[in-house]
Amino acid sequence: MTLSKISATAELEKEHSELRSADPASVVSASAASATGAPKRYGWLSRLRSYFIYDPLIWAYTLVLGIISLICSLFDRGGRIQHNLARLWSWLIMKTILSPVAATGMEKVTGSRPRVYAATHASALDIPILYVNLPFQFRIIFKSELLSYPIVGWHLKRSGQVCINQQNPALSIGAIKSALKSLRTGMPLVIFPEGGRSPNGHILPFLPGAFFLAIKARADIIPIALVGTFDLLPMNTYHIKSRPLEMRVGQPISTEGLALRDTEAVSAKVKAAIEALHSATSSQALAP
Repeated sequence: MTLSKISATAELEKEHSELRSADPASVVSASAASATGAPKRYGWLSRLRSYFIYDPLIWAYTLVLGIISLICSLFDRGGRIQHNLARLWSWLIMKTILSPVAATGMEKVTGSRPRVYAATHASALDIPILYVNLPFQFRIIFKSELLSYPIVGWHLKRSGQVCINQQNPALSIGAIKSALKSLRTGMPLVIFPEGGRSPNGHILPFLPGAFFLAIKARADIIPIALVGTFDLLPMNTYHIKSRPLEMRVGQPISTEGLALRDTEAVSAKVKAAIEALHSATSSQALAP
């Protein structure tokens, strides 16, 4: 809690300093923009709500459900119970932070073929959004660095998620083979082809290797654009700015008949589809 107070104080002092040094005309312009419906500004009340209500509750959900998940992993080797616990954790978070998600294109997430879901990644809250809105069990590819986090790392390791060591991919061969086997038997896989969270909200270059499993399993790739999550919670802050969000699901992209040499082309096609989804207006996203 002390760290939260220090963080809140530092951010407030930074804002005051910026206001004091700003050109008066720009301040007036900003005020006028606010009055005409420009992007909402989040002040000290929003920070206090985040630091002293949202964040402590999220940590409590993580601690309690993470420990329950660890215990359940001793009895549930298939990961079904742990997936349901992760979904409950996500549901609690999304209800707590008062940020409704409008999901469009959900009719595209059904089908009998193996499927890989490629989603944008600009916030730590992207994963709860996916757990709440994807109505089936799935597995996530995650970076090995997350294993060092208490509770979260334990859950990821014990619930059948796919760990990739980006520094030494050879260490991930066993996990990749296991993921390929489960994908071929129908277990959907969620990937973040940017390789990590975007530091500025812009879509990063894709890692072509992210689509290796989709091509090997001849799985359809479903592009997903998560809109508004960077503004909700960017990197290097605990200030959650409650706001409406969107999850836009695009048309499936087939990998039937493709070989590993086509990985770059598949990556470019998926990236173009996700960028189009992300940049579309809400009305365009709703169009069939």
